[in-house]
Amino acid sequence: MSVYDEIAEKMGDDEWCKWKEQVLNAKDEIAHFVARYRPGSQNPEVIDWMGGSFNLCLRVMFSDGGPDVMIRFPGLGHSVFRDEKTLNEVEIINFIHENTTIPVPRLLGWGLTKDSPRQLGPFIISEFVQGVSLSNILSDRTDAQKLWLNPKIDTQILDTVYEQIAGFMLQLYQFNFSSIGAISKDAASRSWSVKRRPLTYSMNELATTTFYPIDKFPTTPFNSSSDYFKSLTQSYMTHLRTQRNFCTNPKAAEELYVSRHLFTQLVPKYSINDRGPFKLFCDDFRCQNMLVDPKTLRITAVLDLEFTNAMPEQYASESPWWLLLVGPEAYLSRGRTMAEFKAAYEPRLEQFLRAMQRAERAKGLAINERSLSSLMLESWQTNRFWFNFAARKPIDVEVLFDNCLNEDGAGLESLDKDARAGLSPFVKMKMEQVRAYDRDCKQLL
Repeated sequence: MSVYDEIAEKMGDDEWCKWKEQVLNAKDEIAHFVARYRPGSQNPEVIDWMGGSFNLCLRVMFSDGGPDVMIRFPGLGHSVFRDEKTLNEVEIINFIHENTTIPVPRLLGWGLTKDSPRQLGPFIISEFVQGVSLSNILSDRTDAQKLWLNPKIDTQILDTVYEQIAGFMLQLYQFNFSSIGAISKDAASRSWSVKRRPLTYSMNELATTTFYPIDKFPTTPFNSSSDYFKSLTQSYMTHLRTQRNFCTNPKAAEELYVSRHLFTQLVPKYSINDRGPFKLFCDDFRCQNMLVDPKTLRITAVLDLEFTNAMPEQYASESPWWLLLVGPEAYLSRGRTMAEFKAAYEPRLEQFLRAMQRAERAKGLAINERSLSSLMLESWQTNRFWFNFAARKPIDVEVLFDNCLNEDGAGLESLDKDARAGLSPFVKMKMEQVRAYDRDCKQLL
């Protein structure tokens, strides 16, 4: 599970640490830079900073008694395509403010790398929002990392949270787009449409932890779900061939090769609504990226929307993967079984779907086979959930395929002639790669 290239990770972490030090050494300059975006501000001062998986945030306070401000930079080493990522997020923030009631922090300003102090990177400046991470409210306190849902949590707490999130998802689901990719607003017509390729969480993961050749990523939007999924499966075969330490022995190389080829064969079976309409979907939409008032349980902010795109409709209508706070791959990585995941997940899914139905009724929507709650249930019952989830997990796609999608136990015999012929050269290449990788590790790590 989740075998990363240690050399790539170390290089990325080293770059991140060096860059972070540069940012923190420029705190005073950054504080005065932020003050330009807040009229009437006095005596700006950075009073706190926090780092996430991809970004570094600095909280700026002022002496005039007004609200604090947050500036966020995507970090070198942990983020690629930083300008593109920031532009995409600004567009989606503006769209959400214009068209929904989802609580996204108010945008005060933004800019690309060329616009930033000391060229530190693109930035987003927004009002600071009070609240605690929703995952802290829901997590098992006996777990040191607070990653897992508390199995004894009060169901009323979950109902309160689920109803709000269901409402957010229902709002986003109402919008239709004709292509798959990042959305933007046309200055002349003032209409929203897809203009650029989809930039996704998995693309960032591949680029920063596996030495994936970034020139192989798609460069344009997609007009059909099947074309998008075919591009995904091709990228996962590229990843399999290029990450040198992904296969440590011939047996593992053969199994990974076969599983990824078999997963590719599932595209016609699980790709639906091929020509759209396509729906907004965020790869990183989860409780860890939401702030909540701990007293009222009101969600005060939805954060980290950088990987939001118009995507295949089946992503937006799948049952939420985050209902246990962690995904199914985390169960397997900690020695638990997929049966254990399903046993814990299904009661929470039933509870969430009831919350979605309440949200649908509140909006006066009919509950039928085309309602979002019904489509989510269908996604789970037909195994489309597992296809969708695996398609977004480039490091773990074969593990999810083997455990959840290979119902007939298919193997090498199910591959076509060309794929079978390519197995032996592939295994030989991977063994040469891992030997070279081991030599490099001894020298560099």
